[in-house]
Amino acid sequence: MLPFKLQKKEPLNLLLLGAHCDDIEIGAGGTLLKLLQEYQIGKVKWVVFTSDKTRRQEALESAGQFLSGVKEKEITVLSNRDGFLPTQTVQVKEHFEEIKKAFVPDLIFTHYRNDRHQDHRLVSDLTWNTWRNHLILEYEIPKYDGDLGIPNFYVTLEEDILKKRNQILMDAFVSQQSKHWFDENTFSALPRLRGMESASLFAEAFYARKVVL
Repeated sequence: MLPFKLQKKEPLNLLLLGAHCDDIEIGAGGTLLKLLQEYQIGKVKWVVFTSDKTRRQEALESAGQFLSGVKEKEITVLSNRDGFLPTQTVQVKEHFEEIKKAFVPDLIFTHYRNDRHQDHRLVSDLTWNTWRNHLILEYEIPKYDGDLGIPNFYVTLEEDILKKRNQILMDAFVSQQSKHWFDENTFSALPRLRGMESASLFAEAFYARKVVL
């Protein structure tokens, strides 16, 4: 399931990083729900780097549902401009440094380094630049660019977990429902393919560039 470093009795501290308000949920939402179900969790820090007034409220609602059973959690939704994150690198980097000083995660979820979206790539690059001795899993986002790669780390998901993830997405992000890709078919398609690749029904897949045993 997870590298041996995480097979321990102490609670896990999780850091989830997303460029946009629904990225964490789409890329790692099922895995997060499975971790919360199967592991003792210490603190979860959830950070979204771009939003507007509407999207921020939706992101807070979604994160709150995902983390409803977590006692110690911190949800931060910043107001940087969507699509322009690389032009705000200094202030974004400063926020990464603030997180580093205040929180020591056991496991970090961030964007795929080779994602074609400029906001996603910046978050991924700054994640690796900021944390050098942590387990980092890069999640994938299906989208128009067709930039999916070949991941090497799979987390199998039971159907009820996938349905819960999808339902939270559909209920929370009302502003996105007019988009042609925002539906349960999209949210289930990639987990089904990754499930096939991992000899299971459903799975979320990640890029684990460095794992120390």
